Amino acid sequence: MTAERHLDRLRPAAARLARFTGRTLRGEWHAIVVDPVRQLARRGLSGLLLAFVAAFGVIFFHDIAQHPTGAMWVTRLGGVKADLPLWLSLLRTPVSLYVPALDLPVWAGITQLFLAFALAELTLGRSRTLAIAYATTLAGTLVARLMIAIGPGWSGLGLPAACGQVLDTGPSAAVVGLFTYLSVIRRAPVVFTLTGGSMVWESIAVPNLAGREHLIAVGSAVVLGLLHGRRAQLRALGRSLLPTRTPGPSPTAPTAPTAPTAPTAPTAPTAPTAPTAPTAPQASPVLPVTASATVPAPASPHPTSGRTPMTSLER
Repeated sequence: MTAERHLDRLRPAAARLARFTGRTLRGEWHAIVVDPVRQLARRGLSGLLLAFVAAFGVIFFHDIAQHPTGAMWVTRLGGVKADLPLWLSLLRTPVSLYVPALDLPVWAGITQLFLAFALAELTLGRSRTLAIAYATTLAGTLVARLMIAIGPGWSGLGLPAACGQVLDTGPSAAVVGLFTYLSVIRRAPVVFTLTGGSMVWESIAVPNLAGREHLIAVGSAVVLGLLHGRRAQLRALGRSLLPTRTPGPSPTAPTAPTAPTAPTAPTAPTAPTAPTAPTAPQASPVLPVTASATVPAPASPHPTSGRTPMTSLER
């Protein structure tokens, strides 16, 4: 009875686990396979441009490296080592994506390379695919240089100086980074386990420079995937961290000089007006005559009876 009771209790949990697993696998199948196939049917072979370029680039550099002169030029163009100057390593990093790695088979890695770039280009677009591939590769290269600079020790974090002379090329870090990024943003735990788990096992089984760089690529891809679609939140966080400034009196901006006014065009002479006919004089209004009292003139003090006074000579 006790065994039957335990089985009765475990059956609902097993059913819920089976339903959860089925939903997860179905969602991952649609996110990783069905949606990219629909994009491919809509866009055609142009949606696989980066995948074809990456695959043919690796094949091209692999064939050139089979000859001594070609191998020299491949090393000069895409050979990255930790003991090189930093500016030279950064300059060669984009080409190093197409240079085959030393300890990895070329033809076995081309399939993974083509599939990673194809799924990423159909899902993310060309610009973001290139950005993720370059960012994960560059992160692995820079952190590997830091580990070599630290030196052995530090609980196994550092690397010996001899690793600085190892040729650090190949698209493996970009492939791992693209698969990890897709699995994070598409919620695909199976793909994440196959990529991230395999890189952890590789770094434990073969503790070399490539294994460390693959782990760094996985970690950087996880961080980028968690930040996907949170641009507005990151901008708001950055603005909140910036120190606030108190507004002070702003200096008055100098007034811009006014543009000179254009000269006015001369006005056309007016035509002479015709002489107007003389108007008839208007009669002035007749005012009424009013009788006014005459005012007598003042009497002179010396009346002369109408004669002027005589001078002394006349007398």
